[in-house]
Amino acid sequence: MGRRSEALSLALLLLACTLSGCIFSPEEPGGPESEETQYPSIWDRHTLQWDTSGTYSLVLSPGPYEAMEVQEAMVTVDTSSVWETGPSTSEVHISYWLPNNTQMGDQVPVIAVVSPYFSYGQPGDESTPTNVVSAGRGEFIFENFVPHGYAFAQVAVFGTEESSGCFDYRGAGEGLGIHSAVEWLGTQEWSNGNVGLYGKSYEGATQWEAAAIGSEHLKTIVPISGTTALHPLLYKNGSAEARSQIMHMNYFSSTVDYNEDDFDNVCPDIAEGLFAGPVTYVAGEMDPYMDNYYDERSHIDKAFQNWNGSIYWVQGMQDWNVDPHQVFGGPLGTNWYQAYVDAGFEVRSILGQWGHHYPDQVSSHDGVDSGYGYEALHNMTRWDWGQDLFEWFEYYLQERGPKPSLDAQIQRNDGQWRVEDTWPPEDREPFTLELADCVNDGAFVGGGAPVVGGGQTVVVECPSINEDRDLHISGLPTLHLSAVPTFDGGQGFIEMQDAETGMRIGHATMDVRYHAGGYDPQTVVPGQQITMMMEFQGIDALLPAGHGLRFIFSDTGEDYLAPACGNICTVHILPSLSTFEAPLVNRDPSNALVVPVAQ
Repeated sequence: MGRRSEALSLALLLLACTLSGCIFSPEEPGGPESEETQYPSIWDRHTLQWDTSGTYSLVLSPGPYEAMEVQEAMVTVDTSSVWETGPSTSEVHISYWLPNNTQMGDQVPVIAVVSPYFSYGQPGDESTPTNVVSAGRGEFIFENFVPHGYAFAQVAVFGTEESSGCFDYRGAGEGLGIHSAVEWLGTQEWSNGNVGLYGKSYEGATQWEAAAIGSEHLKTIVPISGTTALHPLLYKNGSAEARSQIMHMNYFSSTVDYNEDDFDNVCPDIAEGLFAGPVTYVAGEMDPYMDNYYDERSHIDKAFQNWNGSIYWVQGMQDWNVDPHQVFGGPLGTNWYQAYVDAGFEVRSILGQWGHHYPDQVSSHDGVDSGYGYEALHNMTRWDWGQDLFEWFEYYLQERGPKPSLDAQIQRNDGQWRVEDTWPPEDREPFTLELADCVNDGAFVGGGAPVVGGGQTVVVECPSINEDRDLHISGLPTLHLSAVPTFDGGQGFIEMQDAETGMRIGHATMDVRYHAGGYDPQTVVPGQQITMMMEFQGIDALLPAGHGLRFIFSDTGEDYLAPACGNICTVHILPSLSTFEAPLVNRDPSNALVVPVAQ
């Protein structure tokens, strides 16, 4: 059969598949690779048949290969340059599974999960080791990708499971161990040299740690709500999350075995990590003392300089664990997502209204509350996630198939999906609201500035701000809040609601010492008026026509700590001198992306 006939046959197959809803296989099992490989369009996926019976998504067509028995390796790393004290050499433990086509001499790419969570927990109640395919994160890759000719690896970071060395929480030592594992996986005789990393949360952080060093074998990363830098994970404009005080020790206590071997895991960074949280929380002006600690644990900026790979970013827009600021925030308003796009990195994303979850795990999505993703729940779980990721890995790791589109799939708070060139959209227009227009006569008795802190809250209502049209907020709204601190400290937390329904739309928080934005604190003079340059977490939400906005001001909210100075550091706020601005877009609902849902 000639190439023209083959192309015609493939076109007819695609058409028949789209019309009938059949499962489409990009290549016959065991057959030769076709240069004409195509996939069903993302716009047609809702017409296809998907297996929604399990706990995670599956590719459209199973692969022809089988996984062989697990193999294990210990990679020796020179660690003499990364720790002041501690072992001069350490070992990284890797378990890996090869597809059986490697027995015939085929070289295959590797998908790896790098984690501290193997054999994690107190003795007797530990998670599985690296040589057991882990539930959730490992099973999804193992079942979907090994049959298509991918190797799968699980890697334990230093100081965890059977890996030796210090448990160097997000530090240079941990990064070196991860880099060494990537290099090893990319240079084995069965490897085609291409390595991709996958995982959520800490397992997303390890991907950025690898990218920060810049291995040529690291072709792509898929961080799912992955930590990009430690300081902005634990602090938002100086506001401290509760876990910021105990994060380092919590991990250390869950990774050690409580025997004499633990001495190899103890390095100066453990002690430094114990001080990092309290120093930053209590004495913001002393934060430069911890600059080296946090700079060492900032990876997205180093990856930007040192790496040249592709990124499939996955983020829960209602994630309070690793919030959207990790993707769309940065010092002095840096949008890291757009910075990578503008620098020429190949970037794609899927941004759903879920919390700290994978796109396809419906059992996790079921737990969302109203205002935190519940209104989007009916259309939230992406049963096509496995296929979407398959097409990404095929191009960047197998080096076959069409190049995926480089765009952003974003879900609005009412559940509607759409595809944008980037997010926040570049055609957004500012909507400005002066809070002076929202303050009714007599709202603040006595005419004085209302007080936030010490148990006092302030509510500002802005009714019916959009009588004639829906307002589609898409991006990072800001509030330039005029305030007068009573102390060199204090904090403002804002929850923004739909004034008609009371549904939460978003939030912002800021320590007054960080009122200029960014990560550098300033001394605040009590009684001196300042403008707090507050930025909300990323929002994609619809405010219906005729509805207004409600702003609830307090000194803390959700999982943030109250200001360290306690009740003495109240803040007088001046809504009549404050301005709210929201980025708006106008989208045709007929262009919404229809996604597969469970039958």
